[in-house]
Order: sequence, then structure tokens, then C-alpha cells
Amino acid sequence: MPTLYLIDGYAQFFRAYHAIRTPMTSPVTGEPTNMTFGFIDMFLKLLRGAEPGMQDARPDYVAVALDVSGDRGTFRTRMYPEYKANRDAPPEDLAPQVERCLSILGSVGVPCLGAEGFEADDVIATLAERLRAEHPGLLVRVISKDKDLKQLLSDGRFELYDVHRDEVIDERGLKDDTGLRPDQVVDMLTLMGDTVDNVPGVPGIGPKTAAQLVAELGTLDAVVAEATDEDKAKKDWVIKGKRRENIAAAAGSLPLSKELVTLRRDVPVSFDLASSAVGAFDLAGLPPLLKELGFNRLHDGARELAGLGPGLGSGVGAGLGAGEGEPDGQPGPARGGRARSAKSDPGAEEGGLFAALAGDDTGEPAGGPAGDYELVMTAERLEAWVAMARASGRVAVDTETTSLSPRRADLCGVSLSVEAGAACYVPVRSPAPETHLDEAAVLGALRPVLEDASVAKLGHNLKYDLLVLRRAGVELAGLGHPASCDTMIASYLIDASRSSHAMDALALALLGRTNVSIKDLLGTGKSQKTFDRVPLDRAGPYAAEDADVTLQLADAMMPRLEEMGLGGLMRGVEMPLVRVLAELEWNGIEVDRGELDRQRARLEGEIARLRTLIEDASLASLDRVFDPDSPKQLAAALFNKPDAEPNGLGITPLKRGKTGPSTDAEVLEKLSAKPEVETPLPGLILEYRQLTKLVNTYLASLVEDIHEQTGRIHAGFNQTVAATGRLSSSGPNLQNIPIRTDVGREIRRAFVAPEGRVLVSADYSQIELRILAHLSQDPALIRAFMGGEDIHAAVAAQIHGVPLGDVTREQRSGAKMVNFGIVYGITPFGLARRLNVSNTEAGAIIDGYKARFAGITTFLEACVEQARANGYVETMLRRRRPIPEIDARNPSRRGLAERMAINSVVQGSAADLIKLAMVDLQHRIDTPGEHPALRGCRMLLQIHDELVFEADEAASADVQRTVVERMEAAMTLDVPLRVDSAVSKNWFEGK
Repeated sequence: MPTLYLIDGYAQFFRAYHAIRTPMTSPVTGEPTNMTFGFIDMFLKLLRGAEPGMQDARPDYVAVALDVSGDRGTFRTRMYPEYKANRDAPPEDLAPQVERCLSILGSVGVPCLGAEGFEADDVIATLAERLRAEHPGLLVRVISKDKDLKQLLSDGRFELYDVHRDEVIDERGLKDDTGLRPDQVVDMLTLMGDTVDNVPGVPGIGPKTAAQLVAELGTLDAVVAEATDEDKAKKDWVIKGKRRENIAAAAGSLPLSKELVTLRRDVPVSFDLASSAVGAFDLAGLPPLLKELGFNRLHDGARELAGLGPGLGSGVGAGLGAGEGEPDGQPGPARGGRARSAKSDPGAEEGGLFAALAGDDTGEPAGGPAGDYELVMTAERLEAWVAMARASGRVAVDTETTSLSPRRADLCGVSLSVEAGAACYVPVRSPAPETHLDEAAVLGALRPVLEDASVAKLGHNLKYDLLVLRRAGVELAGLGHPASCDTMIASYLIDASRSSHAMDALALALLGRTNVSIKDLLGTGKSQKTFDRVPLDRAGPYAAEDADVTLQLADAMMPRLEEMGLGGLMRGVEMPLVRVLAELEWNGIEVDRGELDRQRARLEGEIARLRTLIEDASLASLDRVFDPDSPKQLAAALFNKPDAEPNGLGITPLKRGKTGPSTDAEVLEKLSAKPEVETPLPGLILEYRQLTKLVNTYLASLVEDIHEQTGRIHAGFNQTVAATGRLSSSGPNLQNIPIRTDVGREIRRAFVAPEGRVLVSADYSQIELRILAHLSQDPALIRAFMGGEDIHAAVAAQIHGVPLGDVTREQRSGAKMVNFGIVYGITPFGLARRLNVSNTEAGAIIDGYKARFAGITTFLEACVEQARANGYVETMLRRRRPIPEIDARNPSRRGLAERMAINSVVQGSAADLIKLAMVDLQHRIDTPGEHPALRGCRMLLQIHDELVFEADEAASADVQRTVVERMEAAMTLDVPLRVDSAVSKNWFEGK
């Protein structure tokens, strides 16, 4: 009998995630992969159907059913808002893996089915009903163990299947297990309810009791009638005691419960059985994807399934480093012991804009170095390579070092390449220093060409090489040359949504080659060594390959940049910005260690006081104490009944997760605001958690980040992480320092200026709204900005149709939320949560906004249409962001893509603006003879829309004035740009 296997998508995603809890990452992209591996392993096992006892499992057709809640939730949440309200938010690393799995399924051709407002179970029920009529000879097997789906069981027509255990649940098995028919399952589910999904049910009745009652009495109605029949003699009652009371008390809510657990058979989902035929799946593209993810074992099986022959096992796979079975919480040092900036967005594939570069070759990339590589050991050979670089007019440069941190890294050697397939490595530190030139001799020979601005420089993450060479005494020049290229940035501009811009990933995608893995040279874990301890016969080919691959990548990508109209953005903004960001990282910002220690001591005292208050409150209400750092013990204290073990306060849980009632911040905030919750514990725990996080995450770790020689924190600034074009910060992430609370803002007091110097901070005011006004040309918004009005009050006045002076505080708050949220696609549900109003009230505010600011609505629609027409959107400087899901059949994914299109245009243009300002200001700092107002000034930080400078106290007024003038002149908009600025001795006072 032909068989269609329907995969309950999210059920299998969660099962795979929780089945493999060991951290796994791709050795190429660095993305999390434990769930992805588990799901794809299941999928391939299903397609093979060839394990012992699994011959009957081989499918003829395969499709995936998905939940699609949409902006308004599902029909169940609209019917009963508490439905699934207790569930905790999914783990942060789950969503990108879900996107990666869906993308892989899409590339293979597996239909993914869903309809907005419905869950996967409803989709499955609808398809089962439809296929029963359209294809009478078809068996539908659902890969799921969901109890709700048992109401669909039908011998010979519908079964549940556990592919991991090769177990089938059919109508006969249901009867044997519960004594019920499929049509009685809904009644059983209604009685037992569901604490995870928050379906009410009857207290005290679990699965066995519910099944027993329905089996004995036949239907739910009969059970309720029996429990509420007061005319029957007590001795004749089938249901007695507390159980009878509970059923009678719950009788009024059982119709709702029944409606919640009954699967819909009328979901508006289209499905052509032929589209899910396994024989039509494109499996040839799977092996390269699995290789990139590091799934070596799955890779070999996928090759066989695709008819490509057996996998190569230890050949190419070994060159990729850690495989799927090797736990690894970090991607590890990549290529040359330094961090290649790699963005984790697993939803992106190698298609789209990169398809034009990669071609159609799906063959296996060759492993190991493939080129004419030389280990340069003498002054004569080094001079020869310098001469070749000068004659060529361009040179690919790469450094090998002892550390990921450029301010702490010692140079091990330099690689050069001037033509594809040829490169050299010049060591300066190695296990055999007597065999090669020392650092002084090498840098002395290389300095003339490295510091020559007329020789174009090619590199991958050139900012790192620039800083390493600067520390060694060489200023890398030529990055502003028209022929220069940072291939990491080129990749980012061509497709900002790529899962990785790392060299190894690009080589695999664009050149069809697998680079030598750094782990093969350095090892991992405690046995990992530094690059200067790698034997030269292994270090040389590896290092030279870096330069060769970089040059080949540049040759592949630079023409593509020009074709896409991105050459100007690359040369005018992104390449000059490399040097600007290098300056920020080199400069760092001085930190007062004593201030951090004082704040830590003060907060630790406050934390100790809070622990005492928590203990006192616990003893007063529970007669016992618990560990405030334990969510499990806290949940027991709050939600257990007073007569339980351990005893609790008996508060009704607001939200549940897999491990029990939630005690997250949202729950504690709501509990602390409830008058009926008399204990102070929720509020005390909230404050306790906030302070312990400040101490552990910031005050303690920031001290460790202070450079031992400079006394400064040298944070990293990354160009190729955020797909919108925004810069990000790392090591430490200064953008994450909390500023929403007074105690969090205090941390900025520790960021100071040296004696005789001050900090000058300058922050764009409401920049995204101003760019929105310019791009949308909405008259009302432009008028408000031109008039210098309070923009949030002005918008509130427009929305509510009242004079500006009559705007209430609540109206302004609502307008402010919409202003900030409109470019992120804010929904009535999201606004309602922020303002603590009903969805109806929030919807009215949004509708009023759109009606009063019609130009904005038109602009937002135009962004979506641009994405739909081109597959991407553009910023004001023509920066592109691909929007691959803009025409997705899944409404949820399509809606996300539409919001992404809008946000990317506005936020991306804001990113362009501050980058232009940074390039302009750093140029002026570098040329004090032409711009004396900035003499002695240093740019230190870029945080969101803010720049922080350090200047001589005597020159601070000139610096402040010039910075504001240049930032406000960085772009010409139809509304004025405004920059708020301050001069202070520490960063806190500047805000």
C-alpha cells in the first residue's frame, strides 16, 4: 500500500533538541547544530527505511506539517487566551536550527504545510480527511506520538509512527492500551485536560481514569450526566466521592475543553500528493550542506541516498574538523588561530546571490592544500616575494599568531599571495627558530610593501591583520586602494544573510574546496597548542593556503560586487571603516578598576541584605528557607500547596514549562503586582536576580577584560554580523551594558578619561524615526520634525485627534511605542503587552497611526513590494539584504520576512549614516594639519547610535562642536538630523 509520512514538524524539532543536549556546532559556520543533527538523522533514517525491521517504513510520499500561529495567535488562543499561556519561551538556540531544518527541507523539495491560525495537528487532521476521500488506497502515517492525534486513528488508513523506535500506534493498539475507540479519544482528552497546554479538564482526573470513565460510560456526556444526576440513588452512582464533585464542578468548562482538544478538519491548506513523492526529491544538494554542518556520518548516508556513491569518510570529512559526535560549545579558533567573524543565521543557504558565484557543481570538494606553496626561510626568497608583490600592484596578506586577541597576539608568521594557486608563508616564530629569519628581519623586508598605500591589499578580516602588524611595529597601508578587498566584508555585502562569512565556508561554497582545518594543527581542549608550536612542514602549507584562498575569493567576488552596484559602498564606506574600527579597538577606553570593585562590593552587600529579607519572608510564610538561586526551589515555595512536601504558598501558576511552573521575570513581575499575592517574595527575587546578574555578568567580567598593560578595555567591533548593516560589539559586548535601570547605568561610571582628558559623547536623536520621515515623505511626520516638536506627543495628537497640549501621558506612551515599533512590524498583541492594554485598544492605536500617517503606510508597503519584486531590499546607500522568505507559503514565515524587509531599509540606512560619520571623523582625526579642531582626539566607542571620543580637556569644546557638526552633516535628509552631546569625566555623566 502506498504510504504518505506526515512529519509533525515542531514536535520532532523539540524531540530532537531535547534528545541531544550535548552542545554541537558546525566546524565551518559555528552555528548550533544539536537539534539539526537529530532531525536530519531522523529524516534520512525515514527515507532509507532499511534498518532491521524497518522495511515497511520506507515512504512513498513525505511532507511536513507546521504550527502557524500568526500575529493573532491560533483559533484556540483567540477562543481561550490562556491556552498554552503557561509554556516557557523556547530556547534561544532552537529557532535558528528550526530555520536551518526548514531551509534544508525546502532545498530537497519536501512540502512544508501550514495555515495561519492553525496548529500542525489540525493540518494533519484536515489532510487525513481529504486524502481518505481522494486517495482511498493510501495509508497516512504521522511521525508523532501526540496523544491528540489518536482521535484520527483508522486501521489501514491512519497510524502514528515512532521512527526512532520503529513503533506503530494504530486503532487496535489504542483499544488494547486504553479500551477506547478513536472517536472516544476526544472525550478522554477533555476529561483529563492538559496542564502543559493549559486545557482545563477535571482536577484529579488523569489519562487512566479518564479512559476508564469513557470506556465504561461510553461518552463524555454520559460521564457528566452521571456525575450531575442528583435523582439517582447514591448507592447506584458509578462515579462517587471527590471525583464526582470535581466533574460536576467542571461541567460548565468541559464544552470549551472539548473544543480545544478537537482537531479541525477544515484547515485552508492546499496539498498535491504528487508534490511529496520521494522519487522527485532533490537529494544531490544535501551532501554539501551536511558537510558544512559537520555531519560527516549523515553526509555519507545522504550521498548513497542521492545515488552519488559511498561517502569519502576520512577524506574530505576529516578536513572539516569536529564531526557531529564531538561536543563543542564554541566554533573554536578558525584559520590561523584567530576569530573569523561568522554570523549565525542558519536559515541562509548557498543559493540566491551566491549562486552566480558558486555555479552548478555539486561534486565533492577536494581536501587539503592545492597549490604551489613555498616556505620562505631566507632573505633572498623573501626579497623575491616582495618584488613580485610590488610588480603585481596587489598582494593578499594573512598573519598567523599565538592568540585570538590582537592586542595580546604575538606574530608567528606572514603569508603572501600575488596570483591564484601560488603563495608563501614566512615564519618568525616556530618550534625551529634557528632554521628561519627572525621577526625583525622579516618585518624589515616586508615593511616597504606592507606600508605602501599604492599596493592594494587583499585579506580576510583585515582588521585583525592590521592590529597584529601594528602591535609588531608595521602599519598596514593600502586598504583604501580601489583594488583592495576584505573578502569577509565582500561576502557580507553580497549576501548579508549567509550563515557564515568565514573563509572556510566561502572556500567550500565558492571555490569547491575544503581548507585544512585549524583543529588538525592545533588540536582542541586542554591539549590545544599555539601556532608557534606547529611544525613548519605542516604550518607552511596551511598558512600559505590562507593567502591563496583569500586572493581567489577576492577575484570571484569583486566583479560580482560591481555587477550588483555595491562597489561604491565597498570602497567608500566599508573598506575605510576597517581602519576606523581598528582604531577603536586599538584605542580602547580607560576603565577605573577601583570603581568596578566599589560597585561590586556595594551590590554584594545589597545582595546579602536581599538574601536575608528573602529568608525572613520565607520563614514567616513557609516556616522554612529555600535557595533563591534555584528556580525549582522558588517554584515549590510559590506554587506548591501548603500541605505538600516541600510546602508552598499555593499561588496559582501563571505559566508552565516542561519542568513545571515558570518563575521567569515576567511571571515574578505579574505576581508582585497582584494585590492578592501578599508575600513580598516575587519582588525580592526580581531585585535579587537583577543585582546578581549585574555582579556576575558585568562587574566581575569587566575587570577581567581590562588589558594588563594599557589599563583599558579593548572591545571588538564587528562589521559582518548584523544583517541590517549595524555594527556589533564583542569581547566584551559593550552594547549590552544595561542602561534601563539606575543601578545598571551606574556601571558606566567606571569608563573614564585619563587625567587631563575628557570623554565627548554624541548620540543621534530618534534617528530611525527621522530616516522614516525622509524615506516615507509623510507630511505630518516631516512637519513635526521641522517644527522641533516632541515627536511622540505630536504623533499622539495626530492619532487621537486632540490638540498637542491635551495629549495625556498614556496617549504619548502609546504613540512612543508605535513610533519605535512601526519599523519592526509591531502587532496589536505586542503593543498590548507593552502598554498593558487589551488587544482591541492596541489595535485601535495602530489603526489610528496608519490612518493619520498614510505616507508611512505606503512606504512600508513599498518596502515589501521591493522585496517581492527583487528578492531583496536596499538602504539609502544601496546596501542589500536578501529577503528569501518574502513569498513563503507559510504565513508566519512570510510575515516575518515582510517585517524584516521594512526594518532592514530603515535600520540599515541608520547604520549607513553612522558609518559615514565615523569614516569622515576619523579622516579628520588622522589629518590634524587640515582639521586642527580634532587634534589629539581619539575615537573610542560606537554603541548603537552613539559615538564616544577622548580629547584634551582644553580642546573639548572644539571637539564637541566639530563632532556634532560632522555627524549632523553626514547625510542630507528632508528633516534635520539632531545629535545630543556631552563632555564628561566618565561615560555615566555624559548620558
